[in-house]
This record gives sequence, structure tokens and C-alpha cells, in this order.
Amino acid sequence: MKKLIYVAFVLVSFNFVCAQTIYESFPSSKLEAERQLKIQLPRNYEENTEKTYPLFIVLDGDYLFEAVAGNVDYNAYWEDMPEAIVVGVNQLDSRLDDCLYSDQNFLPVESGADFFEFLGLELIPYLNETYRTANFRAIVGHGETANFLNYYLFKDNPLFQAYISISPDLAPEMETRVTERLLQFETKLFYYLATSDNDLSRIRKGADILNTNLSSIENPKLQYGFNKFEGPTHYSIVPHAIPNALESIFYVFQPISKKEYKEKILSYEGSPVDYLKDKYAMITDLFGLEKKILVNDFKAISAAIEKNEIPEYYQELGKLARRDYPETLLGNYYIARYFEEMGEPKKAYKTYKSAYILDEIAGITKDFMLEMADQLKADFGF
Repeated sequence: MKKLIYVAFVLVSFNFVCAQTIYESFPSSKLEAERQLKIQLPRNYEENTEKTYPLFIVLDGDYLFEAVAGNVDYNAYWEDMPEAIVVGVNQLDSRLDDCLYSDQNFLPVESGADFFEFLGLELIPYLNETYRTANFRAIVGHGETANFLNYYLFKDNPLFQAYISISPDLAPEMETRVTERLLQFETKLFYYLATSDNDLSRIRKGADILNTNLSSIENPKLQYGFNKFEGPTHYSIVPHAIPNALESIFYVFQPISKKEYKEKILSYEGSPVDYLKDKYAMITDLFGLEKKILVNDFKAISAAIEKNEIPEYYQELGKLARRDYPETLLGNYYIARYFEEMGEPKKAYKTYKSAYILDEIAGITKDFMLEMADQLKADFGF
């Protein structure tokens, strides 16, 4: 009996810390039917009651949801993207009806227009009211639904800020219409497109034309990503495209990489600390999230300060570290380095000596800080 209770406790605990998937039947007046939803909530969603999350709407949710939800959960775990709410809309028996467009103007018509309004006027408001959603939404589609998601671009205030179009079966004139619309955008927008050399012929050709058009756009508000994979078929392309799409959209959210450090930070004109501030301000602006600066990113900026021999920026970095990690040694270490490099050994000594009341972090230990203090005392005789 005790063993059964223990197993049950472990299973409950495991489900609690992992992403939660909810299955709902959503009644729609627009569709005059119920639509099945799959909803993945982030890990510890119930605990983080003050936190809001970006929202992913996944069309073709009957088969596309798990691929998107798994990649979102995995990337969020490693802090390569924010945690997000992922909602799959099942379309197994209604896909063609949902994506119906006119033969005259190639815009949603009849059941296609109903589905367009269902997403915008019923589903999104319901999700915003029921769950803690941030003001950043992405939509994902494949084939016919990858074409359909483009219609949301044409609204005056687009419902989505990120579009993931995998092997789109484009409607006539869509290559031109999307290009003309993205030329006009005045707010930040992410667009990702994927095809393969083994894709269906008409889909590959349409995607190639669209990519050529979008690649020529000079609009700083557009962040465009494209992949043409070698080998995958129209159906097997999905697991290749999704992680690339997430990386393209959430590049700025990711920890500072070796490439970013070498190509951007070391050559940055001005304070590398300003680069760090701008990076995190952009995360707030784009995704509506306040993200604490990662220790990894503090270390990258510190390395740049050391490499470029600009120790005057240690003080500003230390203040940021004290703000985000006030109980740790991180801020004091950078400020002590500032005083030491600026020729104020007594202030450096006192700052290093404060180590005993703070927590160790990122390899900076109390013993190390005290050793630095003792070395200064021996060098300067005070």
C-alpha cells in the first residue's frame, strides 16, 4: 500500500513540474459546431500566478500540435525562448472547409470566412480571458493552413506578431500580396517560411517565389527567416522547420552565444553594458515580458570588458548585477573590479571583504573574494 502511495505521489509530482496538456471542446457560434482544442500550459503555470505567457495558435492541431508544443517546452526549458501557452486547433474533418477561399478574389469565403472569424473573434478572446496570455501571439500552419495564416496579415491591426508558414500551399496572388503587405509594416513582425527540395512541386515553386520576394524587402520592422531543406518530404519537413522557426523568432531572447559575442559585442561601439540593456529592453518591447538578465550574459559582457580593456564599464555592470541578483556576490565582484582598475584599492578591498554576507554564484566564491581582498592588503600595506 505504501509503495502504491509513493508511486502515485511521484506521478503527481512529475505531472506538476512538466508542461500540462488540457483537452477542451470549444462551442463556436461562428462555426455552429464544437471544435476540439489541445492546450499546453507551461511548467509550473499554476505556481507563477503573476506571470503572463506568449500564445501560439497551431492550425492542423490534430497532428501539428505535439511537434510545436514539444519544441516550445524544450526551448523554454533551456531559456532559448520564453515559456508559452500552445493551443492546437483540430481540423481533421474540416481542413478544406476551414481554408476555403474565393475563386474570384482568393480571400476566405463561406466556411473559410467563418473559420477566420472563429479564431479572431471567439477563440483568441476566450484564451485571453481564461489564461494569462501576454501581448505576443504566433500562428503556425502547414500546407493549406500555412497559406491561410497569411490572411491575418491583411488586417489593419494584425492579430499575430509571428507567422510560421511550413510548406504553404499558396493561393493565387499570395506571393505578391504578402510581399506588398510586409513592405508596409510599421510594427515589429516575424515571418518564417520553409520548404524543401523534395516538397510537392507546386508548393516548392510558390515558396521559392515568395522567398525571393521577401528576401528583397528592406523593412527594419520585418524579421524574416527561411529554410529550404534537403531531403524531407512535404510531411516530414515539419520536425525540421519548427526548431529553426523558433530560433529565428526568438534569437534576441536567447543567451548570448559565442557568435553574438564575437560578431556583435566585441565590435560594439560604446559601452557593452548598453548593448546588454538594449538586448533586454528589446525582449520587453517584442514579447511583453520582463526577463531577468542571465548570469551567462553578465559573464559575456564582463569578458568583453576584459578583452577590450575598458574597465570603466565594470561599475555599471555591477549595478545591474546588484539589481537582478542582490543576494549574491556578482554585483560586488564587478564593482570591486572597477575600484581596483580605477586605482582605488581601499574601496576595492572593502567591497571584496563584503563577501561573507552574500551568496556565491557563477564560480565567484566567498573564499575567492576574500583572497582578492587579502592580496590588495598585502600589495598596498593597509
